[in-house]
Amino acid sequence: MRAPPPSGRQHRIAFGRSHAVVTEVGATLRELELGGRTVVDGFAETAMCTGYRGVPLLPWPNRIEDGRYAFDGREHQLPIDRPAEHNAIHGLGTWERWQLVASTPSAVRLGLDLAPRPGYPFVLGLVIEYLLDEAGLAVTIRATNAGADPLPFGAGHHPYFMPRASLGAARLRVPATTYLPPGARGLPGAETAVADTAFDLRRGRTIDDLQLDHCFGALERGADGRARIELDDLVLWMDAGFRWVQLYSGDKLPEGERRRSLAIEPMTCPPNAFRSGRDLLVLRPGEQVELRWGMELLGEAAEEEARDGKERKTAGR
Repeated sequence: MRAPPPSGRQHRIAFGRSHAVVTEVGATLRELELGGRTVVDGFAETAMCTGYRGVPLLPWPNRIEDGRYAFDGREHQLPIDRPAEHNAIHGLGTWERWQLVASTPSAVRLGLDLAPRPGYPFVLGLVIEYLLDEAGLAVTIRATNAGADPLPFGAGHHPYFMPRASLGAARLRVPATTYLPPGARGLPGAETAVADTAFDLRRGRTIDDLQLDHCFGALERGADGRARIELDDLVLWMDAGFRWVQLYSGDKLPEGERRRSLAIEPMTCPPNAFRSGRDLLVLRPGEQVELRWGMELLGEAAEEEARDGKERKTAGR
């Protein structure tokens, strides 16, 4: 009998020449192609996820110093899952089996009831939806406080995106006016203006040998409230709920994965927000928050994908 994949059931969705694979374990975006272009640098179906590739970061993104924080007058201690740094990292949903809520050929919705536990003794309901259409991929995250007490919450996502050729030759544009330099333990330093630094990416530049493991803030947004980060012909957009974006060029990844792709991580709060309180969301009993981000293609590839999707819809009538 064939062994099940390490990441559990594989949920496949498609629209036109685009397709995605979302896994049961972690509700992880394992594969993504838009218009036939490989977008996500994921992992094999036969492998376990490494480097948090494509994982939603819930109920907090990035690090919590020493895994310890205070909330509503109580001290909490989370497990230390990054021992070398002595930090808790990237939330509690990565290795959970998310349940299928609903699916169509082009969309899948998964849910997780996060049970109270030491370090996070709160009742949190999570739902994440992946949708493909003529615009590209849209991801919606909903979090609901299903308990009787307020709870702290932050959200993020950790996909790695493929450049057209090499990462060094890729053009990157980030509409951020500030950044947080990482410290020795991956914890953020003082907020710094990007002006006159190597991290001023507002007009776009080739990455070359720039090493990134930085959180960017004060994002400039369009009239629709979305901030947009460009990597070659790819655009990652984030709604107003995502106030920060972490960029990681993979310099610490194992040989063969190092600087192969760029992690672009939309985040509602910066690293260590459970301790600093900065942009930390507090959900009251029964309160829900909804957050959205997505991916699009620029130029001719996007137009061709939209035409192909419309033709398939017409043929199916």
